[in-house]
Amino acid sequence: MSEYKSALDINAPPSSGGHPSRFGTVAFVGRPNVGKSSLINAILGARAALVSPKPQTTRNAVRCIYSGEGVQMVLVDTPGDRCSPKSRLDKFLVSAIDAALKDADAVCWVIERDSLGKPPDMDIAARLAAARCPVVLVVNKCDEGRQPGEDVFTPWEALAGSNKARFAVSARTGAGVRELVAFLLSLMPEGEPLYDSDVLIDGTERFMAAEALRGACLRCLRDEVPHCVAVEIDEYKSPDEYPSQKKLYVRASLIVETDGQKAIAIGAGGGMLKKIGRSARADLEDITGFPVYLDLWVKVSPGWRESEAALRRFGYAARLGG
Repeated sequence: MSEYKSALDINAPPSSGGHPSRFGTVAFVGRPNVGKSSLINAILGARAALVSPKPQTTRNAVRCIYSGEGVQMVLVDTPGDRCSPKSRLDKFLVSAIDAALKDADAVCWVIERDSLGKPPDMDIAARLAAARCPVVLVVNKCDEGRQPGEDVFTPWEALAGSNKARFAVSARTGAGVRELVAFLLSLMPEGEPLYDSDVLIDGTERFMAAEALRGACLRCLRDEVPHCVAVEIDEYKSPDEYPSQKKLYVRASLIVETDGQKAIAIGAGGGMLKKIGRSARADLEDITGFPVYLDLWVKVSPGWRESEAALRRFGYAARLGG
């Protein structure tokens, strides 16, 4: 993951100096497309969270693991907050945010410059007002057109309140990230690490494969179509489990809601499906270290975003809104 190498270099954790071990959870919240996933990746020095220029990329509360000397933080990448959930899927996404806030030892409220007054930010501000843990205001994308000496926090004073720490960062360049990490580490309670130091994400291999495929759909498909796609891993056979196999075998289904969406996902002569497959295969090979054989299908499940049974089947089952 060379794109995050420099961020990893600047964010080397401080020495524990003989102090007790620390372990805690930080929830990253904010409206869609403010850069929560990119910021987590910059902190980790690796691509663990799914990133896309399209909004509403994250669908589950993804638990990424930061390990340093004497400290471990679980960085929870939550879905972008929606001020008015429309579908049952949207309600699930909001419930995932509430669950992450409830379990957090600290919260990073990620915003971007020039977004004051947009409804989701106001909604999040109201929700965080009742938070029982420290809330850190993080203004992201501060490398984009920021003037020397500009105070990016002034527009947020009324919402942020005097009790919230503030950091200006750029997930893209790594500016300000080291200082943010040091502060978050100081908020973590005493506790023993839960994960091995080489674990970057708390998720099964099937989950990571599904995320790779969903990321490929976001990159390759346009407009609303990628947001109507769910991924179901039908079969997953790794050389780790089947030593006789030289390749990782993944059979997966892209679930869409209409025949029209299916036609778009397949494309003329299967061209779009092949493009999605190539993109996902490259990510899977990068993640697993194995050559990958990907058997990809497209299926129609009408209205799956409104079906509780379908949402549970596709992994959105933790807390479904009524």
